[in-house]
Amino acid sequence: MEQQLIEDISDSVATLTFNRPERLNALSTPIMDGLLEALPRLAGDPAVGAIVLTGAGRAFCAGGDVKSMAEATAERSVEQAVTDLRRRMDVSRLLHEIPKPTIAMVNGPAAGAGMALALACDLRIAAQSARFVTAFANVGFSGDFGGSYFLSKLIGTGKARELYYTADALDAAQALALGIVNKVVADADLAGATTALARKLARGPRIALALMKQNFNAAESGTLNELLDLEARRQIETGRTADHKEAARAFVEKRTPTFTGR
Repeated sequence: MEQQLIEDISDSVATLTFNRPERLNALSTPIMDGLLEALPRLAGDPAVGAIVLTGAGRAFCAGGDVKSMAEATAERSVEQAVTDLRRRMDVSRLLHEIPKPTIAMVNGPAAGAGMALALACDLRIAAQSARFVTAFANVGFSGDFGGSYFLSKLIGTGKARELYYTADALDAAQALALGIVNKVVADADLAGATTALARKLARGPRIALALMKQNFNAAESGTLNELLDLEARRQIETGRTADHKEAARAFVEKRTPTFTGR
């Protein structure tokens, strides 16, 4: 059987590619198990500075495999089904929380849970042909993989509810205008633009970037006072790193700093 999640590491960037193009990269057990294994491992790998998530063929990810759902005959208990789904949904938490930048390279349609996984990443770069649709209402589902959380944080609860209730599709330009994606590029330029950004982040001050990510995650739910406390401590901590000292020297010497993640 062909590998359904392809992993590649090059120039300190790990790329994870959904590889079910014949099903528009609909999520499967091998894909989810692969992500649950790969993301914590890559998070702890000193050879990796950034992680890119993308799809093979003409789609990013169509979300859940509705065809397989329709063909299923065995029925689990509600509690077992909830437990199994919740375990798989931890992929969204990992993308959101691991101490390295995560980037969704959206090369085509991102629907349902596929859109939610893109939203869980720190940044999203979209091809002009990309399309975004919550899709859950179209198949009688309420939504999973944290999409309602991430979309509300990005664009506000009113618009997020509209997109969930109506399942209206957005093209790349509309997604950019709403703030769902960070950048839209020509289809032919997508890989190059995303790789350039990922390499830039991978060469950056890794301790500082990891703590920046923690600050932003804390800002989503904490109070201003709590965030100020965190920022103060982390600012002092990063000021004592070798990366900060190297950057300060490079600033004085008018050169580009070389970061080592220490």
